[in-house]
Amino acid sequence: MDIRYSANQRDFKRYTTEELRSEFLIQNLYQPDKVVSVYSHVDRMVTLGCMPVSEAVSIEKDMDVWACFGTEYFLERREIGIFNIGNSGKVTVDGTVYPMDNKDCLYITRGAKEVLFSSDDPNSPAKFYMVSAPAHCSYETRLIKITDAAKRPLGSSETSNKRVIYQFIHPSVLPTCQLSMGLTALEPGSVWNTMPAHTHERRMEVYTYFDIPEGNVVFHMMGEPTETRHIVMQNEEAVINPSWSIHAGAGTSNYTFIWAMGGENQAFDDMDGIAITDLR
Repeated sequence: MDIRYSANQRDFKRYTTEELRSEFLIQNLYQPDKVVSVYSHVDRMVTLGCMPVSEAVSIEKDMDVWACFGTEYFLERREIGIFNIGNSGKVTVDGTVYPMDNKDCLYITRGAKEVLFSSDDPNSPAKFYMVSAPAHCSYETRLIKITDAAKRPLGSSETSNKRVIYQFIHPSVLPTCQLSMGLTALEPGSVWNTMPAHTHERRMEVYTYFDIPEGNVVFHMMGEPTETRHIVMQNEEAVINPSWSIHAGAGTSNYTFIWAMGGENQAFDDMDGIAITDLR
């Protein structure tokens, strides 16, 4: 497991490109029959990826649970949200099988002991993207289709940010301890996400970008509003955004991204807005 420690905004101003990428960028999440995991000390969030090919893969396959978390099993004191961004597959939770198509989401509550990932076709594997947060109690494990998500159209073609926000793991859909997750899909011709930008001091956020057409990238903006930096991101990479940082992006094409938040509350609109002309 890759462990990332908290970075402060003062040191951030002096980071080189490679230091910036090393601290915040998450790459190579999908490797055959492996679980790749990155533990961030920012709100103790864990970002994971799994691409099962030839076997059913346990979520604990490539981690030392006791060494990392001091628990007997991974979800003993954690909850997790899982999106399938690949082809069809299955997640089995303590013997219950959840079939997952592309862009389906599964919330698994605290206390689930066995989580297994499999693909329906090894030649066209599923890709499971996951974010886990500490949890103080248990709710209900639930599969959420995109038709079950809360849908919020936003933006316009004139400002190049026409998009639809799908809230999956969200208080309007189901109860969780602190984890919130959703998916935002940009319309063709739109490239900007989360602009005007904002911060939310009470919550951190993890983004992952996918469905980026071949030969294109996303310029992910982060940093304090008056000290912005960017990370050039490829398809199916993720990025950690501390609470003091903006989190916005512009692509060379339209794309889709998944956002995950954890922290003090689950109020989606609890944010500190920043005027575009105040950015530096």
